[in-house]
Amino acid sequence: MDETPGKPRANDPTIEDVAAAAGVSIRTVSRVLNKSPKVNAQTRERIEDAIAQLNFRPSLRARAFAMRRSFLIGLVHNDRNALVLDSIQRGIVARTSARGYELIVHAAPLEAGAAICDVVEFAERSRVDGLVILPPISGVPGLAAALEEAQVPAMALSSVPIEGFTGVILSEERAAGAQVARHLLDLGHRRLAIINGPADTASAMERRAGFLAEAERDGGASVAEASGDYGFASGVSAADHLLSLGQRPTGIFAANDIMAAGVLKVVASRGIAVPGDLSVVGFDGSLLTKMLTPALTSVLRPFAEMAAAAADQLIARIEGLAAPLPYQATLQIVAAESTGPAPQ
Repeated sequence: MDETPGKPRANDPTIEDVAAAAGVSIRTVSRVLNKSPKVNAQTRERIEDAIAQLNFRPSLRARAFAMRRSFLIGLVHNDRNALVLDSIQRGIVARTSARGYELIVHAAPLEAGAAICDVVEFAERSRVDGLVILPPISGVPGLAAALEEAQVPAMALSSVPIEGFTGVILSEERAAGAQVARHLLDLGHRRLAIINGPADTASAMERRAGFLAEAERDGGASVAEASGDYGFASGVSAADHLLSLGQRPTGIFAANDIMAAGVLKVVASRGIAVPGDLSVVGFDGSLLTKMLTPALTSVLRPFAEMAAAAADQLIARIEGLAAPLPYQATLQIVAAESTGPAPQ
């Protein structure tokens, strides 16, 4: 049996069958399938009825060939966090599948020169109609310009504005970092600590800047810092360091949920009560927050909504449609069981 994608089987109705049933030309049927406005309402209705009665499903391959498009959207990332990637993919697919597009996921290297070559070559090799690019790849200097030169429409997700992309979905992560500090300060914590993400990524720098600025504004708070890389092992290592300090913190902000999970592992092994002796906050608001004990207080980033908005704007650009209304991500701290009043 021939299962070649896009190739009709022997008994499948064809576009010629639809045209004959509706009493119109093949070209008119094609216009209806491609949502052309050049067909009057009565003729369109007659063709749509014929399509429904014959249970006709157009070949995506033929449609793509006729429109000189691939109906493929690429998602480019350099992220080890499977929970984050899953939410983003689901958000994009919720939009693309309804419009007849398929999603291709591509992991790119982070080094600037290698990243630019890799992403441009991926776009040309796969012939995608456009790209959604996640941080930190979206922040690679020169990438937006290279894609513009290659005439590849691209939407970026980022914590800071970036010029050159078709559009950017921004998440105000500096303000969110400040929310975390204010949450801990309002609970009475004055010995704070932060486990940073990779020092060369905008997201880590923005979260750190917001947290430190709010803590300094309080006046009476101190902040200890430890390095991390958004990985679980770095959260464990950083927690070991911070909890070995002479004046150990009573509130720790880990710059993502995975590192926060590392903190909770360390405190459990040391017999430190959370939140009685120590409050812990993460960032992302991923499914992991509900899987941990105690449930993790975290900054919720609406990944699926952000990704869906990026897909909507990208498809509008590809199809020459009016741009959707601008989307602004709202990041909000969600209090759970891992934070409480500072110990006396």
